[in-house]
Amino acid sequence: MYDDFLPLIVLALGAAMLIGNVLALVRPPLEPREGDLARAPLGRSVAMGLAGLVAAIWGLASLFNG
Repeated sequence: MYDDFLPLIVLALGAAMLIGNVLALVRPPLEPREGDLARAPLGRSVAMGLAGLVAAIWGLASLFNG
């Protein structure tokens, strides 16, 4: 039962990173609070989204190979 725990965590965190950063770019906040940025930084969001994609693919590959 616990053999697939680590790949599932990697898959979940990677997918959350990917989805969160893509949504931050696609739908910025309607009314930013004082001190917040109007938009998410493009370079950092793309880099973190790609890191999440790699982690999600790694997690899926580990689940299917294990």
